[in-house]
Amino acid sequence: MTPLHGIKVVDMTAYLMGPFATQILGDMGADVIKIEAPEGDVVRAIGPARNPGMGGFFQQNNRNKRSVVLDVKQPAGRDAVLRLAARADVFVYSVRPQAMARLGLAYGAVSKANPGIVYVGAVGFGQDGPYAARPALDDLMQGMSGIPSLFERAGAQGPRYIPMAMADRYSGLCLVNAVLGALLHKHRTGEGQAVEVPMFESLVQGVLGDHLMGASFEPPLGPPGYPRHLNPERRPFRTLDGYICAFLINDQQWHALLRSIGDGERMGDPRFATLQARTDHSTEVYAFLDATFRTRTTAQWLELLEKADVPAGPLHSLESLLQDPHLAAVGFFERHEHPTEGTVVSLRPPSSWSRTPLAVRRLPPRLGEHSAEVLRDAGYSQEELAALVAAGVTSDPASTS
Repeated sequence: MTPLHGIKVVDMTAYLMGPFATQILGDMGADVIKIEAPEGDVVRAIGPARNPGMGGFFQQNNRNKRSVVLDVKQPAGRDAVLRLAARADVFVYSVRPQAMARLGLAYGAVSKANPGIVYVGAVGFGQDGPYAARPALDDLMQGMSGIPSLFERAGAQGPRYIPMAMADRYSGLCLVNAVLGALLHKHRTGEGQAVEVPMFESLVQGVLGDHLMGASFEPPLGPPGYPRHLNPERRPFRTLDGYICAFLINDQQWHALLRSIGDGERMGDPRFATLQARTDHSTEVYAFLDATFRTRTTAQWLELLEKADVPAGPLHSLESLLQDPHLAAVGFFERHEHPTEGTVVSLRPPSSWSRTPLAVRRLPPRLGEHSAEVLRDAGYSQEELAALVAAGVTSDPASTS
């Protein structure tokens, strides 16, 4: 038994925010039905692949799902989606709401088919504002939330994006929370509802949660911006033979470091005495740490700081991360035999559950792999399925082998 065993999710999302979120729901045990256009989710083409449409990027964000091809621009395709929604608990979409309305799949139509449906939109912007109909993708959302400008303010040579899809993944986690909250409400009351999770507002909440600072008050007690995060010297520290990542935030950690290196002088320095003082003098703090960490090797520092209970770790590359001994010990990298893709590596769900453990139950699906299976579950006869295939509304799974 898994946490969401028995929950059925109709997933009309593509790219990353929605698929990342619905994969988590699938990891929790939900039956996730991934609705794909005849050409498939665009991310199927990203990254190396053994077979068309099964690229590495798709593989890491679409396990524990069943793929159904439906051309929702055709009335028969839209009707099939509504029949699936009528038997589902959750309906998640990432098509712009205006397009969902044109397709006849807005909340009114879906809730008519299933009044108890939890209808969740992975949208770019809140629908009450002037940006409501705009498209939204990760780079755009990072830029509009101010993240690239933070890099420049912290000393980079010009604004930069975070080199991962942070906006999609952060917003995707917000979407998972919204689905679980709405499901809990439905469990208590039987009521479904429409929920919107906008990428822009989700990411701005994260940025300003760190950086609103003095602007949290009216009148402001200071400008926005967390000085420690924006300090140009906030970066991995050089050692004699590489780099180390260390984080000293509270007085106990700071004093433990000073005792470990025998620096009694700074124990009484008022600039370093408290967290507020170190925040106000972060440039001096980082200058001291930079000079200090250059005096020993990475291995020596890791051993010393572990004994002192000061948070520290190695600076990984993508390649060395794959060899991390802790990740190996907890079985983070799982290997599975895919029926068409051979041995594939899957990232284990990161949480541990004592009663309802999560698991990889289904490997990433081929395009339309489960079309016939899912549509038969929804009540379609073999003759009706054949008619949908002939009209190009769905695809015969055998044709994608």
